[in-house]
Amino acid sequence: MCAPGSLLVSLSLVLAASSAWAGGIYRYIEKDGTVVYTNVPPAGVRAKRLRGTFHPSPKATEPAAPTPSPLADYHSYAEQAARRYKIPLALVHAIMHAESNFDAHAVSPRGASGLMQLMPETAREMYVKDIFDVRDNIEGGTRYLRVLANEFQGDMVKMVAAYNAGPDAVRKYGGNIPPFEETQAYVRKVLQLYFQYKDLANLARADRP
Repeated sequence: MCAPGSLLVSLSLVLAASSAWAGGIYRYIEKDGTVVYTNVPPAGVRAKRLRGTFHPSPKATEPAAPTPSPLADYHSYAEQAARRYKIPLALVHAIMHAESNFDAHAVSPRGASGLMQLMPETAREMYVKDIFDVRDNIEGGTRYLRVLANEFQGDMVKMVAAYNAGPDAVRKYGGNIPPFEETQAYVRKVLQLYFQYKDLANLARADRP
């Protein structure tokens, strides 16, 4: 893991039920540059109430065929991050699809947030300034994939399993996919999406004059 940077992200959200979002989400910046999100109106600071709806991220179920339309808004950021960290672009797309279904406002019950569902601690270690900023989130998630690639010698199965369950869990089970139903379903989903996005990219290249 990379050492935490000076620009930190913290998250204070009530996640017990989707109705918790009804009151809105507030964003403010602390003196040290920390970007704070909370569903409770903060006192004594100037906070901005965000537009839009924050709602739970999807569960790891068998994926439908990917559609290119959600990628249009995020493709350039994903492409830049994939090139910078030498991660297959199809894998970045697959992670975004599996984690949030391309919903930049998705939040899991555990507090993972944004397109690539970064946990606040992971976001801090990946130098993410704003966990709900599309570019920051994609950059942090792709950088984390690079960290996992370095640790697991580029083994995509182990990388994907570690992205979901954490690298400690993968190490605990001898480099195998941990025996968690959620993680095993997640790995199947991401790998299937990876090959689908890879095929889409190959078709797009073949159609170019």
